Amino acid sequence: MNHELQKLQPYPFEKLSQLKAAVTPPAELEHIALSIGEPKHPAPPFVAQALADNLDKLANYPTTKGLPELRQAIASWCERRFQLTDGSLDPEHNVLPVNGTREAIFAFTQAAVNRSDDALVVSPNPFYQIYEGAAYLAGAQPHYLNCTADNNFIPDYDAVPAEIWQRCQILFLCSPSNPTGAVTDLATLKKLIALSDRYDFIIASDECYSEIYLDESQPPVGLLQACAELGRDDYKNCVVMHSLSKRSNLPGLRSGFIAGDAALLGPFLQYRTYHGCSMPIQTQLASIAAWHDEDHVLENRSQYRRKFDAVLNILSPVLDVNKPDASFYLWAPTPIADDQFAQGLFASQNVTVLPGRYLSREADGQLPGANYVRMALVATLEECTEAAERIRRYVEGLQ
Repeated sequence: MNHELQKLQPYPFEKLSQLKAAVTPPAELEHIALSIGEPKHPAPPFVAQALADNLDKLANYPTTKGLPELRQAIASWCERRFQLTDGSLDPEHNVLPVNGTREAIFAFTQAAVNRSDDALVVSPNPFYQIYEGAAYLAGAQPHYLNCTADNNFIPDYDAVPAEIWQRCQILFLCSPSNPTGAVTDLATLKKLIALSDRYDFIIASDECYSEIYLDESQPPVGLLQACAELGRDDYKNCVVMHSLSKRSNLPGLRSGFIAGDAALLGPFLQYRTYHGCSMPIQTQLASIAAWHDEDHVLENRSQYRRKFDAVLNILSPVLDVNKPDASFYLWAPTPIADDQFAQGLFASQNVTVLPGRYLSREADGQLPGANYVRMALVATLEECTEAAERIRRYVEGLQ
């Protein structure tokens, strides 16, 4: 077997299961899970109908490149959402459908990293664990940039030494961030594009939470948007990954896309023809329906807004929690060690949250996820409110 597999850590939820196995929650309290970022709002009925209407397509092999109609729907959505130059995102060369952002992140890394070099894959810390695993299995080393409250949970890119940028082959962004909800601003994105030009690395922006934001007047900016503002309609060395999982409450559809520099997506398409990851035709047709509609996305955000208001009203008196820039996560500091907090909360209140240390690695003498927990407000408003009440009782008991 590939010896690099030995470098992979257990997934955060495996660690969480082991932590919970050591205690027994109260049977009289129904379990509430705030640990997994799996949307629980209803899927759009018209998407389900489009899927059902096209089940006859099960008899057809899909192409790796996907239907032209899907690529056109994605390109049009990107141009509207991120104010791109009309026609700059060519559906033929700048867009590929993928089976969710996780699949795209992992596969793109395998295709993009040059194993013969002393390669680094640079990512935020805390981070989505796929960045790390993809780096190791592509023959690269992960390099972590700490995200702390001192820098508003965005890496201090100015502090990164030139030798790191020289070895960097892929810089992963996650904006809005998992787990902090922080959004990388336009000025920072432009700075990173300039660094990419100077040191010739790829910027891969994981933007799967871009449509979950709380201020309708301030949607998160995107990497391609920064390119457009700079007049870089070729999107050189820049790719973005998006998904319907969070935007449209369709995690089981496994539908997303990668878009950007055609010089990168051409070889990546060739890789994918060997990878065997074509999106089923019925899924593509259902995805077209989802990308064409914004009403359900507006309602989705409205539901999250109500949950954040309710939960923050309950927790603010006992925890230093603030509304995130975007995403459906609360990144909450804990009065005791985060793993002890999560275990004790489960043992006394039957509420599951994810310790922040499981989402980070020690770098520069810091473990930036330590003493934080991630709470995913994906359950119903009633369940989130009940969970917040239980968390408050637990914290008050600690005090």
